[in-house]
Amino acid sequence: MPKYLLLKHYRGGPELPTPVPPMPEWDPADIEAHMAFLEHVNVMLKERGEWLDAQGLSMDQEWIRYGGPGAAPVRSDGPHPETGDLVAGWYAIDVDSYDRAVEIAAYVSSEPGPGGKPLYEWIQIRQIMEAPPSYAE
Repeated sequence: MPKYLLLKHYRGGPELPTPVPPMPEWDPADIEAHMAFLEHVNVMLKERGEWLDAQGLSMDQEWIRYGGPGAAPVRSDGPHPETGDLVAGWYAIDVDSYDRAVEIAAYVSSEPGPGGKPLYEWIQIRQIMEAPPSYAE
């Protein structure tokens, strides 16, 4: 079965349908409901045998790029500074098809935000390579 990463972004992609303040500005009850939803997704995926891993990243919003021996670290505000993109976390899933990965991403994207309204945040779906790419023709 194919494995995928569902990459959740703090920002990136077109504007969200409804602007959302940063999570530290949310009401504590909204943060609790949001985290309970994410735990629900973990349980659901585990019960279906589709869960591999899920991790959230801190909101430090600083990336360090390593340029090799002797190079000074380069600090930026994300992997793609021109878009200000920053990964918030991910799900690693093992599913039957790309369509199932899209279905899960859509569900995760509907997680509750302030006031319990769905966030509909941007989630990137990336297939995990099962083996190194082949360059033979």
